[in-house]
Parts: sequence; C-alpha cells; structure tokens
Amino acid sequence: DYVDHVSSVDKVGMFRLQGVCSSAELFVHLACAFRYGSDDLDVMGLCFRKDIWGQFVQIHPPVDKPALSAMHETLLKKAGDGAQPFSFEIPTNLPCSVSLQPGPDDKGKACGVDFEVKTYLAMEKNNPDEKIEKKDTARLIIRKIQYAPSQVGAGPKADICKSFMMSDKPVHLEASMEKDLYFHGEDIPIKIKIKNESNKTVKKLKITVDQTTDIVLYSADKYTKAVFTQEFGETVEPNGSFDNTLTIKPLLSENKEKRGLALDGRLKDEDTNLASTTMLREGVEKDVLGILVSYKIKINLMVAGGGDVTVELPLMLMHPKPEGIFFS
Repeated sequence: DYVDHVSSVDKVGMFRLQGVCSSAELFVHLACAFRYGSDDLDVMGLCFRKDIWGQFVQIHPPVDKPALSAMHETLLKKAGDGAQPFSFEIPTNLPCSVSLQPGPDDKGKACGVDFEVKTYLAMEKNNPDEKIEKKDTARLIIRKIQYAPSQVGAGPKADICKSFMMSDKPVHLEASMEKDLYFHGEDIPIKIKIKNESNKTVKKLKITVDQTTDIVLYSADKYTKAVFTQEFGETVEPNGSFDNTLTIKPLLSENKEKRGLALDGRLKDEDTNLASTTMLREGVEKDVLGILVSYKIKINLMVAGGGDVTVELPLMLMHPKPEGIFFS
C-alpha cells in the first residue's frame, strides 16, 4: 500500500536482485490503468485496459541512482550484494485503487483502477514492436490508498414538511448526524425526529445507504446500488411524535453478490471493503480520476394511504489514519 497524503504520495521504492547477465537492458514500468473488461475478452488484438499514466525507469545498467529511503535501506540489508534500488513518484492527481465487484461466474481480473509495476528485459524501454518474452518479465500489483483527514466536519442535517390529500396538516421529518465522515465498519448513528400533525399514520420507516459509482474515464456511466437497507417498525399515530437515534452499518459482507459494486482496490480475494469516498481535489480534472465513488443515506417514512416522506444525507466512508502515518 502507498499512501496519498493529498499534497504528496509515498514514493514507490523497491529493489531488484540482478540475475544472469543479458545483452538486453532491464527496465521497470509503473502504470496506472483502468481495466473495463476481463482478460478472457481480449480477442482480435483488443485490450480492455486504458492507461491513465505511466513512467519508465532503466535499472540495469543503472542510469540514475535514486535517493535511498528508509524502506530501501531495510530491503538492501536483507537482500545483500547485487540488489538494485529504484523508485517512482506517483503524481497527486491520479485516482486511488478501486475495483468493481465481479459476479459469481466472472473470471479473470476485476475491472477498475489499478497500479502495476512491471520489470522486464528489452532492447528499448518502450518499443511497442519489440516482442518481450513472458519469462523476461515480472509483474506486481500495488495499491494507492487515501486515509480520512485528521479533522472531520460537522454532521449534515436535512428536514422536510410534507402535506397529504385529505389532511389539513403535514408530517415533519428531520434527520441529522454528528459528523460528516465515518470509518468502514463503524456504527453510524442517525438522529431522527418525526412530528405527525396529519390525520394519517406513519406505519414504519426505512433507512437505505446508496453507493453511486461514476465511471468518468470512457463514458458517462453512472449507476447507484443500495449497500444497506433496513426497515424499522416505528409507528407514529396522528398528532404523535418520534425522537430517537437509529444506528446503521453498511458492510461489504452483506453485499457479496452485487456485481459492479465499487470496492477499495484488492490485493487478495478478501482483502478489501466497500470503496472509500472519492476526495476531489481542487483543480483536478474528473476524467483523470477514472472512477468517482460517493454515498448517501435515505430516510423514508411510509405513510398509510400510499404516501411517503423522504430526506437524504450525504455520507463519507473512509479508513482511519494508522498510527505513524503523517500527512505532509
């Protein structure tokens, strides 16, 4: 994992153990790409993968010796003689790793944004006509991730007053949260106030969390999927009221069968969760970011006679910053 600190991104620093000498040179390529089709669809020379950004470095014979980071020093001590360090700087305007959940019968790599490091032997670093043997390459997927900021904002609040036919007075609904950002797996308390001045009964209320995935790279493909739905049998009679806090928790474990759901980029089958909210930086073009992810909470009252009352609250879901990680 490499952390996006907003103003900078961790350097991708690694090393290579030199093997048998070759007349070819040794290069390493770091690429950020959007995969929009699985490998088994690659037919007739078509590749369902679009490069967003890439950079090449020659590591043997070495051209430039990189400044050694603490990670380089540790790895070089373990590797001993013959280790060759290299490093990349990831631009701050690139997306974080996101994968789209495959269906039960889908095969191959998941669609989404990923970062791949490829080391290979070649006569030229970037010649599309040169054939590179598979035995002369090594590939590694890494993740670019972003943690929640240290300071969270005030919680959102929404209210509505709705009237119904055959009723002189309305139903009031107000919903609010304590903060604007919650961590994956954290309980999310929602304070709900209902004042029913109508002559109709509020039969129950339903809370839904929707994930909206906006694929901005190749088309205006935007879709919304519910990642949490729960009904609460809270009845509010005419001229009655309700004032309570209800707690929800959207989890990937409850959404394993939903094809196309956005997840944080995965390295192993179970090493992921619902995708974190995309933090948009000022001045960054949206189409460079590949996939934009956002969430909203819907609180819906079901009223006798077929009516309903709904408010929406924005939700940000992210990971907490681990100890020892500092934002620059």
